[in-house]
Amino acid sequence: MTDAAPAAAVSPNNPCPFLRALVANGYVGGHIVPLSTIAETIDLASGETGASKIKVWLETYGVALTANGNPLRSFISGAVLDELRNGPLDKHGAGSRILDVDAHVHEDEIIRLASFGKDRPNGAGGVERGLDAKEIETYMAANLARAGDAARFYYPILMKGEWPVLLRIMGKGSGDDRYLSVDEVRTLFVERRFPDRIVARLPKP
Repeated sequence: MTDAAPAAAVSPNNPCPFLRALVANGYVGGHIVPLSTIAETIDLASGETGASKIKVWLETYGVALTANGNPLRSFISGAVLDELRNGPLDKHGAGSRILDVDAHVHEDEIIRLASFGKDRPNGAGGVERGLDAKEIETYMAANLARAGDAARFYYPILMKGEWPVLLRIMGKGSGDDRYLSVDEVRTLFVERRFPDRIVARLPKP
């Protein structure tokens, strides 16, 4: 088990690794954040343009609107990032289990994630372990199977807004060759830090 590196305080009740990194690095606050701020920040991080950019913004806004279980309050005041755990998007152990309820990172679960991928050219003359879209689907299905009766019928829908979105934002390569780097996932969880190419898309905090 590995504890996250020291950074700006992030509540254990914010279980989303991407949001945790945004908070830790000062891109958004750790408590109440306007929905438009969340949507715009993740939109910028995605690097999308045109219609795809609008789609990312709308999808992010919609997820943030429902994340605390009170859409009206969230619409008026914003999402409460340190109250996301046990909300409607929490899968209660049916997900990756990389981050536990005390915000400790479990290295064995990152190793398990890596076992679903394969080594890929990293564009710099070397190779790195990563998962493409199909391998991520297999991984998510295995997580549901591991949860057994604790899994709910709507969990697969929730999962579509997690690892596949992370692949879209942080993935390397394009098309069917696009993959999510396990090393970068480890850095995101453990150090709450983004790859340089993502940082370059975001305004300085």
